[in-house]
Amino acid sequence: MHYTPSQKILERYANVLVNFALNSGKGIKKGDVVRVTASEIAKPLYRELQIAILKAGGHMVGNFQPNDTLEINMSRDYYNHAKPDQLDFFPRKLLKGMIEDVDHTIYIISETDPQALKGVDPKKMMRKGMAMKPFMDWRNEKENKGKFTWTIALYGTPAMAHEASLTDEEYWTQIIRACFLDELDPIKKWKQVYKQLDVYLKKINTLSPQIDTLHVEGDDADLHIKLGEKRKWLGGSGRNIPSFEIFTSPDCRGTNGWIRFNQPLYRYGNKIEGIEIEFKNGKVVKSSAAHNEPVLKQMIATEGANMVGEFSLTDKRFSRITKFMADTLFDENMGGPQGNTHIALGRSYTDCYSGNVAKLTKAGAAKLGYNDSSVHTDIVSTTERTVTAHLKNGTTKVIYKNGEFVL
Repeated sequence: MHYTPSQKILERYANVLVNFALNSGKGIKKGDVVRVTASEIAKPLYRELQIAILKAGGHMVGNFQPNDTLEINMSRDYYNHAKPDQLDFFPRKLLKGMIEDVDHTIYIISETDPQALKGVDPKKMMRKGMAMKPFMDWRNEKENKGKFTWTIALYGTPAMAHEASLTDEEYWTQIIRACFLDELDPIKKWKQVYKQLDVYLKKINTLSPQIDTLHVEGDDADLHIKLGEKRKWLGGSGRNIPSFEIFTSPDCRGTNGWIRFNQPLYRYGNKIEGIEIEFKNGKVVKSSAAHNEPVLKQMIATEGANMVGEFSLTDKRFSRITKFMADTLFDENMGGPQGNTHIALGRSYTDCYSGNVAKLTKAGAAKLGYNDSSVHTDIVSTTERTVTAHLKNGTTKVIYKNGEFVL
């Protein structure tokens, strides 16, 4: 039997997700429709989510999925047997109706095999992602109108713990501490932390209109990122639990330089390690990986995935994550000695627009340098980095050093 946290911990976890993370820190309202996606192994949390939604007066639409195992791997079966027309299939009416009906979504990561798609042709996975892009576009449009929110959380599994070289209980200890589930009132604690985080968020947003470029420096990075006009930074929205990052979507046309990443990337059922990327005039001109390089290169070859969609910084003073977790949700929020910096290749977050995002057209977003892609892939580093803002008046200001904001 694998380790399962106590009933009280699961109740607190569900409460945080339903009554805090959704609706941007306010929790769901009576009558809201919440779609919950989880796999078999996460059934204990899935149950508590249903109870929490019902207690809050909401309606749950369940999406309960089978585990992928060595004996039965349905994800791999799909890609091994799907023909091109099946990869391109898009159930338009079904998914359009779902977007119209659902107010919030909760997605529970619970991998029973973090490398379930190892060896699958990456072109097939990218092709399926392209086919599903309209669904993401509809979702983003509804979110930008303030009518939809989402959150993602992690349910620890033996396979994920093994991948991170932790015991099941050690893995869950990181989840419990990171999400403040060891507090009597985790939601109260989250609100306190986000109030503290908001101090730095306000400072960087005050500085933002003055910033021309950001210079990321370290032994493994020399990267210049053009911020772009009408940008704001976001954080503390509840979109991910946990989330301690402050991030923005820069002008994708203005990235130059190189960067390496010391954390592996788990993506498309593969583990990609030793990633290094070089940019020129916004586009990736060189990429390499010590392990699973073909998957990285195929992802970058996807339309729009060769440009930056996000730049993010995590202050080590806020995060209680101290261990590698073999999952981007946690690894991109790691505290540790140096905090972390990460970029995402692919789709931008248009809610980083400082104007009325509901009125931002697709053409307007493109003109401002917001990237559009079926892909959004976060790649993380926890090494020492200094981030300097080069201001439009010719001066500079260090905004992040030794894992902390210094605004």
